Amino acid sequence: MASKSFHKRFKTIGVITVIAVYFLILVGGIVRSTGSGMGCPDWPKCFGSWVPPTDVSQLPEDYLEVYKEKRIEKNRKLAGFLDNIGFDDVSAYIFSHPSQYIETEFNVTKTWIEYINRLVGVVIGFLIFLTVIYAIPYLKEDKAVFYLALGSFILVGIQGWLGSIVVSTNLLPVTITIHMALALVLVALLQYAITRPNGKSLSGNLNYSSKINFYLWLVAGTTFIQILIGTQVREEIDLIAFAMNGQSRELWVDELGSSFYVHRTFSILILALHAYLAYMLYKLENKALSKLTSVMLILVGAEVALGVIMAYFAIPPVLQPLHLTFAALLFGVQFQLLLIYFYASKKAAHTTVAVS
Repeated sequence: MASKSFHKRFKTIGVITVIAVYFLILVGGIVRSTGSGMGCPDWPKCFGSWVPPTDVSQLPEDYLEVYKEKRIEKNRKLAGFLDNIGFDDVSAYIFSHPSQYIETEFNVTKTWIEYINRLVGVVIGFLIFLTVIYAIPYLKEDKAVFYLALGSFILVGIQGWLGSIVVSTNLLPVTITIHMALALVLVALLQYAITRPNGKSLSGNLNYSSKINFYLWLVAGTTFIQILIGTQVREEIDLIAFAMNGQSRELWVDELGSSFYVHRTFSILILALHAYLAYMLYKLENKALSKLTSVMLILVGAEVALGVIMAYFAIPPVLQPLHLTFAALLFGVQFQLLLIYFYASKKAAHTTVAVS
């Protein structure tokens, strides 16, 4: 069996990694809100160097055309691969989308914002690698812990590859949504890996309720969907901002399509679901669940408030990354509630009557 010290070390590195992933989501939100997504037009290097330039004079005169052609060539190879495996429509969409032909001029601030975003991603890769190393002892007593950590490491690699596609397609909308979805899956995998070894200590006297379990999954699922819809709204805002050259922010909301109205309306349903779930969880009188439930309500309240402010006050740039980060944190808290409830009521799952 893994020693207590080894278990503690695994938990510590795991918690640090989860915090780092949330920090990366915040940094990614800053990248988007500042329009720095194409601050580095290539990947993994930035303007062909591991340390980005600080002045346009360090670049060749035809750098715009050079990096545009590199992106197009990479997309051509990707499209060819997708064609070969039968995804003709996806291939055509990627290669024909006009975003890849847009040239992005050098801006030192945006370049370094994007570069810091990549550095944080690299640090997370190393942290998850350490998480896998520290999970090796669990192969003897709980293999799932090791494979959850390993799955997280593989997913980070996929995220890195997808990040290169995001750059080569010049922020193609569908790639950004997938990127966000995988980030949430990564958080869930890591949280499960960290919580699972401690499952026995969470066992309590809770009666298992299929109703509560259903609502926990429902709330987490609807939040996941809402985040993806919000990502699509964010993509529309990027297009509008580009079309208006970053000016007249007060008009941006009026230009948004149906996804914005779906996102706004869906938030009412999500708020109601959270209120009802909180009512059921508070009735259980479990300290760990009650504390997390309070955090969940604070986050969902903050999310609604930020959404209203952005809709009626010209989408303040500083609030955009906060809105995204709080949403990701909300999903993380919901998933942790799921895990704690599962372990706290696990022993009673097959022998008790469901809580009404």
